[in-house]
Amino acid sequence: MFAQQADTTLLFPIELAEKEVVNSLDGHYTIELGLVKLLEGTGLYPVRSENGLSVKAIVQVDNTEKNNIVTIHNAENFFSSNEIEKIAVVGTRSAPRSVTDSPVPLDIIGVNEFTRQGSTDIVSMLATLVPSFNVNDQPINDASSLVRPANLRGMASDHTLILINGKRRHRSAAITFLGGGLSDGAQGVDISNIPASSLQQIEVLRDGAAAQYGSDAIAGVINFVLNDNDAGGTFDVRAGQYAQGDGELLQLQGNLGFTLGPNGFINISTEYKQQASTNRSVQRDDALELIEAGNEFVQSPAQIWGSPRIDYDLKFLVNMGYDLDSSNEFYSFSNLAQRKVLGGFYFRNPQTRDGVFEGLPNEQGIPTLLVADLDGVEQGISCPKVLITDANILDDQDYLLIADDSTSLGQNCFSFNEILPGGFTPQFGGTISDISWVLGLKGKSSTEWEYDLSAGLGYSEIDYQISQTVNPSLGPNTPFSFDPGLASQLEKNINLDLFKQFNIDKKYQINFATGFEWRRESYRQKMGDLASYVVGDFAFDPNTGVSQGFAVGSNGFHGYNSQSAGKWSRGNWAVYTDFEVHMSDAFLFGMAARYEDFTDFGANFDGKVSARMILNESLTLRGSVSTGFKAPTVGQSNVVNVTTAFSPGGLEDQATLAPTNPISIQLGATPLSPEESINISFGMVGEIAKQFYFTLDYFNIELHDRISTTSALHLSQDDINTLVSEGITEASSYGSAKFFTNDFDTTTQGIDAVVNYETYLFNIPSRFMFTYNWTDTKVDRVTLYSRMKADGTTYLESNLTPQRIQMIEDNLPAHRGSVSVVQAYNNLSSNIRLNFYAGFYEDHLDAAAGLNIYTGSEVTLDLDISYQLNANFKLSAGAKNLFDNRPDRNPYSGNAGALYAATSPLGINGGLYYLRALYEF
Repeated sequence: MFAQQADTTLLFPIELAEKEVVNSLDGHYTIELGLVKLLEGTGLYPVRSENGLSVKAIVQVDNTEKNNIVTIHNAENFFSSNEIEKIAVVGTRSAPRSVTDSPVPLDIIGVNEFTRQGSTDIVSMLATLVPSFNVNDQPINDASSLVRPANLRGMASDHTLILINGKRRHRSAAITFLGGGLSDGAQGVDISNIPASSLQQIEVLRDGAAAQYGSDAIAGVINFVLNDNDAGGTFDVRAGQYAQGDGELLQLQGNLGFTLGPNGFINISTEYKQQASTNRSVQRDDALELIEAGNEFVQSPAQIWGSPRIDYDLKFLVNMGYDLDSSNEFYSFSNLAQRKVLGGFYFRNPQTRDGVFEGLPNEQGIPTLLVADLDGVEQGISCPKVLITDANILDDQDYLLIADDSTSLGQNCFSFNEILPGGFTPQFGGTISDISWVLGLKGKSSTEWEYDLSAGLGYSEIDYQISQTVNPSLGPNTPFSFDPGLASQLEKNINLDLFKQFNIDKKYQINFATGFEWRRESYRQKMGDLASYVVGDFAFDPNTGVSQGFAVGSNGFHGYNSQSAGKWSRGNWAVYTDFEVHMSDAFLFGMAARYEDFTDFGANFDGKVSARMILNESLTLRGSVSTGFKAPTVGQSNVVNVTTAFSPGGLEDQATLAPTNPISIQLGATPLSPEESINISFGMVGEIAKQFYFTLDYFNIELHDRISTTSALHLSQDDINTLVSEGITEASSYGSAKFFTNDFDTTTQGIDAVVNYETYLFNIPSRFMFTYNWTDTKVDRVTLYSRMKADGTTYLESNLTPQRIQMIEDNLPAHRGSVSVVQAYNNLSSNIRLNFYAGFYEDHLDAAAGLNIYTGSEVTLDLDISYQLNANFKLSAGAKNLFDNRPDRNPYSGNAGALYAATSPLGINGGLYYLRALYEF
């Protein structure tokens, strides 16, 4: 019956078909995908050959040498993977597509490809397999350490739209205040909350798609397709550690499929992971100086650079569907995840950290120790002025006077050196909670219109924690652990998608889609505990109005106070239309348009044109031109955050503010507007033989009015005085401020190449894959602002430092590539991957302080070897970065103790070795 409806010829032995009961099939499918769905779970599988489509049985062969049973078809599906290609739904509203017949660049990654590697989170897995997808370690970067930003095609992390089963995924609550240049200020999606065991495949659309999917789809779209098996399951255990002997890892994964009544399924996935922290540090120069001067209280190392500790990382995902009748299906999927992460901050030197240990210099310019007069300035016993003249204040006679609590002076005068003689290094982390739920109804009407109606809810929350630090303004009464508050993101979506296929005069086939989307999103910052933000008496004495110079708030990450706490929301709605015309068997033409209206900044219209031309049996040309946009997020428009960061003068408290904040306005901020892009891509697909294909694509993305944070802008005393006179008293606590702005334009261009070849090597079935990416970004324009010198003359200056611009242009390696070989012989299989990374630039510590790092290229080797013990049980051993290659050593490691450049694309931890046991049933 299927062959008749599809008007095609199927070859199969009747005696095999009589033994199997195939699945029911309803909907719109390509012939290949229809066969895959029809035969899924049976003992049959489809094969395309020169003679057409045929159906074969999964054969078991007795291997007398090994004296066991080997399942040929299940051993990595060699030579059937390309004959019946993986099918994707992303990038088209009509029939699903394969890699080779898509008019735009498309990667389809099967579950075996992304689980057979050392990486254990989906972000790193994708970075290994997709050469234009980049992610690096974030050892000391505030919220970025908890939710790592990733980049596709040289864009920021929120320039890629994330879908699950074709439905928009909500953003993370984390805004990357310190994003390493490229992603500074981005608020992307935290895809690490998706358990890998829940996935069937990942579809990566490397093309602008805002006209189809809306805001954020500038660099492309990643769609995570969930497992829909209704029987069987897997249990996966993985353990590992780094070559240096740290970062111990334990990961447990499970998946179970069940039938749901007579016509439905439910598929449940879970994952648990814990991982110890790593240490890639050397002792800081200033800490060594303290130790050599006799300070015995300094830790070694004083500050740790490495991956944060993951106390637990727990994920659940449930995917279900139920056929209401032959034409309509109810579906739902939900995801619940929570993890607790703890990392570190910068070392607070006990003699130079201002606002905690160091006060104002005396008349001769000699720095002084910051001493609190507990009974008030000029209100009783006076405290001596302690001059900092050497590297060990602890043996200074004046300091010993205030440290002696047996005297009245010692009891009245307080310095933090008394309780933190070796300085301190705050520990920063948080609990990240995430939940989402989508339910919908899809099917086909009596008029042949296919529909998909869905509603979705997504929530992300980060409850920050900071410890081993102080609120200096509270003096000796300060706690050492704080709850600085939480940030959350809530999104609600309703979608209606309609599709129908038309045939005009039996000559043109038109696939027409249209739809409607409504979305509402809210961003919230909740106040921290009182001690995390309160202005203590030693920052401002209400009785005298005098400040003793101590900093305010939990040092390292200021708690959210009543001015920074709040909830902000916006809504938007959109309509789209999308159609494809098969002008002939060889030529496909597509157009898409989308109108979207936002309550906070107005409307946007985008369009896209794409085409595919089959030149012959071996070569196809394809290309697209589109416009795109990214709306400023609610968080970017309203956030207030204070953190400690490096500056040319050392550590200082930096505020990241909304553009509407009075401090931002004082520095020249204006309200945000959407980013707008023009995307061009063209390329070719070659299918030289059934076991050999390649794709080669060029892309060019012009991005105007790009949203990011400014570089840290110094607040002059005149600025502070003006703001304080207007009632903005917190301005006196900040050394500098950053704000969100549309301040520059960029052009990003590049080339993506993928080559796939399957053959026999020494009579062993082998699959070779070569991937390559070249990406180049140039900052075309920056907004210049008028500044005034001390002598009253004015000059023009950008809000972005030259180092920040170079980070945007050169922080990612311009060239990345990999060559992998997958082989299977009897019970043994292997996956070998050689990775190449070109050099890159890093403004070390994001300080614009002349700490410029230029690294060389690097090569790493990954290895995974598996042995199939029986039909259900498999053991694997492997290594990510087998030979423990490390980045070039940081020439400025003494400044803050970082042994390597923190943004290295190959990471800072070196080789990871692991064992894995997989049970399938």
